[in-house]
Amino acid sequence: MRRPRFTAASLALLAVLASAAAAQSYPSKPVRIIVMYGPGSTIDIMARLIAPKLTEALGQPVIVENRAGAGGAIGMDMAAKAPPDGHTLTIGATGPSVTNPLLYPKTPFDPLRDFAYISLIATGPAVIAVHPSIPAKTLKDLVALAKARPGQLNFGSAGVGTSPHLAGEIFKQVTHTSIVHVPYKGNAEAITDLLGGQISIVFTGVPPVIPLMQAGKIKLLATTGDRRIPTIPELPTIAEAGYPGAAMGIWYGLVAPVATPKDILARLHKEITRIQTLPDIRERFVQLGTEPKTNTSEQFTALVRDEWAKWGKVIKAANIKVE
Repeated sequence: MRRPRFTAASLALLAVLASAAAAQSYPSKPVRIIVMYGPGSTIDIMARLIAPKLTEALGQPVIVENRAGAGGAIGMDMAAKAPPDGHTLTIGATGPSVTNPLLYPKTPFDPLRDFAYISLIATGPAVIAVHPSIPAKTLKDLVALAKARPGQLNFGSAGVGTSPHLAGEIFKQVTHTSIVHVPYKGNAEAITDLLGGQISIVFTGVPPVIPLMQAGKIKLLATTGDRRIPTIPELPTIAEAGYPGAAMGIWYGLVAPVATPKDILARLHKEITRIQTLPDIRERFVQLGTEPKTNTSEQFTALVRDEWAKWGKVIKAANIKVE
């Protein structure tokens, strides 16, 4: 018996039909969102806010599964290697999706090759906070002070290679200042030492510092984002302060294994875009110090590639090494 021969066109048609059939039956079982950090982390909170809304939209339970460890690499690797059928998702972010793989060359997944980027869900800036004893009312004052006292000012971060550390490094490169990095085991420890005057500057997320600013225990000089923060509208952006090249933000987005059928990705994109417009979701994301935001898959993919190039240069220029 002769075997049937398939042309390239017929094979492509079969692939399209298979994808359509998969999308029509999707989801056929519970969907899980792998979170690469522990309960209570920003990404965990985001996932648990989105999961009930996706459950309503998809008609199947959407379960959050925490798989912490190795700076997020364990959870990201699990998501990358999961069956590409739309039943396993994760929330990518600047650290686990870009900077950590750049810092750890042996990371077991490739962010540019192993994932389909569905849509952003939020972005969030850092803020530049200083101890009240620092004689700087503006960011330009701080830069002038750092240039007058090279190597005498220092900044704390949540650890080597973390987003606050990289925010400080790009700030140093753009402003041509010499500020000493002091790594801590976490952000809370850095803020504690800022309050005590042991360090001069901290690059940090928004929620922990608002009550400290209101109490006069720290001064905020700028946000590293591209727009002002609604809860601190008087705080200028780093571009408005005169240093647009030092702008940075942390992004978060919905991600799936790379071979997930396009029709399933399109449905997930449609649902997450709708969910991020809901007033209760927007309110909770703002409380996290982030701005709900969505984009197309193509825009999200381009963002990841741009971030890879940007932070690769910063890490190389700063000669950042991790143990």
